[in-house]
Amino acid sequence: MHRFSFSLLPLVIFAAPAAASNYSATLESPATGRFIGRDISWSCGPAACQGSTDESRPVVLCESLAKRVGRIGSFVADGRAFTPPELERCNLSARAQPRKAFADR
Repeated sequence: MHRFSFSLLPLVIFAAPAAASNYSATLESPATGRFIGRDISWSCGPAACQGSTDESRPVVLCESLAKRVGRIGSFVADGRAFTPPELERCNLSARAQPRKAFADR
């Protein structure tokens, strides 16, 4: 009986879904509404943008947001803030003129 239950343990561990990561960003020029980025849907208010996904890498998500809304003031991925060099890399993708939101709240 124990041999059978131990043989199923690896299947249970690997079958568990990955938890989504949480992201937030403050913008140098605030934008409100919803923005669809690479692998994420951002919800932006006057203070910050929020989103969660279990796809992609944080730097890719930051660059994607910067392309849509302009320069990012700060970016946090699961509680870890980007360092100044990471943030500067992200902002290389920033648009000069931010796009309008996909949908207003």
